[in-house]
Amino acid sequence: MEENKMMVSSPFGLRLVHLDLKGAPPKVSYLAEIFPLFRTLGANGLLIEYEDMFPYEGELKPLRAEHAYSASEIKEILNLAKLHKLEVIPLVQTFGHMEFVLKHQEFSHLREVEMFPNALNPHKEESLMLVSAMIDQVVALHDGLRWFHIGSDEVYYLGEGEESKQWLQKEENSTEKLCLSHMKAVASCMVSSHPVVKPIVWDDMLRGVSEETLAVLLVEKYRKCGFPKLWFASAFKGATGANQSLTLIGHHLKNHLQWLKVANSTPADMLQGIALTGWQRYDHFSVLCELLPVGIPSLAVCLQALQNGGYSEKVKENVEKQLGLSSLEIDTFMSESSGTFPGSDVFTLVTQVCFYLKPSVDELLERNRYVTGWFSPYHRKRKIVHPIMMHHFQPDALSLLDKWNAVMQELQAALKRVFYMCTLEEWMEENVHPSLHKLQEVVDDLDKAIQAQS
Repeated sequence: MEENKMMVSSPFGLRLVHLDLKGAPPKVSYLAEIFPLFRTLGANGLLIEYEDMFPYEGELKPLRAEHAYSASEIKEILNLAKLHKLEVIPLVQTFGHMEFVLKHQEFSHLREVEMFPNALNPHKEESLMLVSAMIDQVVALHDGLRWFHIGSDEVYYLGEGEESKQWLQKEENSTEKLCLSHMKAVASCMVSSHPVVKPIVWDDMLRGVSEETLAVLLVEKYRKCGFPKLWFASAFKGATGANQSLTLIGHHLKNHLQWLKVANSTPADMLQGIALTGWQRYDHFSVLCELLPVGIPSLAVCLQALQNGGYSEKVKENVEKQLGLSSLEIDTFMSESSGTFPGSDVFTLVTQVCFYLKPSVDELLERNRYVTGWFSPYHRKRKIVHPIMMHHFQPDALSLLDKWNAVMQELQAALKRVFYMCTLEEWMEENVHPSLHKLQEVVDDLDKAIQAQS
């Protein structure tokens, strides 16, 4: 009964949580913990962006990341989704964001611009064969698919390849047409191979296209394929900075409240659902942004707002109860964060590092007058230290180092439960090691200086 009430109150029939696997892909054991929470919070689907985590076979095998899921793990993920009534929609990029394919030598000849691995050359027949093969392999592992997302956002440098430049010399041709013709070719290919599966695309490349161009090339074709429906895409994390580590919930909540307004003025029969995106990298080569466990409170607030038609004290209390949070902060980062949700230890420790690690090390090295006055880079290089002054800051440096080494051990253990080793290493190298190394170096230099004095 509760579930039916839940369905009626949201204008969005499908509420998809986007899992962006091109960075920090979670272990299947963590997904098993988090899927029931997604469902409880109001999600009923998943948009899974596989990227290099899919177990591609044959000629496509080079696309696999070192820790790519196995075919049996994909089946396990899909079974877990089914168990918790989460409909799965796979997402495979087929035009832009193709770095994970085009960075490999075997496929580099299919780049739009020879130097850049981001966009596919739409003129080559082999390009279409490549994306069709990728789609076919993904569809083969998914039973009962209703939708398949073919990406197509941010096709940077389109029209700048040699073949495109020649094609664009004809007066009737344009980059708009070029973009649409490739999207149409991929969609048509998909529909002919998998007639019951409907293609979905991101719309950012279509927004500037004139109605005439769009109507001539696509609308009728898509209408026949059952494409008069609209999906909205919001963001619960991963959209406020390429190296952002903490999620500002209020920013993402506002985004969802705006989408609710739009939904209420959209004909109900046109609205298919909403995907709550949670980008893990801005592209294949960029750094990690907020880790999934760090974004869970934001996801919870956004899903609950969609379910309840807005944000209220009731929503706040629901989220606090579901996540085991003592106090939910919306308009500031949650500095004193703890919870009982899966991965809450990652959330707490990442917050601790982001708030206190760099400031505490900077405080000692740049604002402690004994360090700046009596153990400057000049002193450190020459191993000079005043024996009296040393006692003023050595204990502080050692206790700070001990404290952060202990936090680092805890954080590594927490990350290891959720992620693979490569994610752990990347996050630590980006966010922990720079400050910790500075602290370790000053302690080591102090030891050397003391030894030189004796």
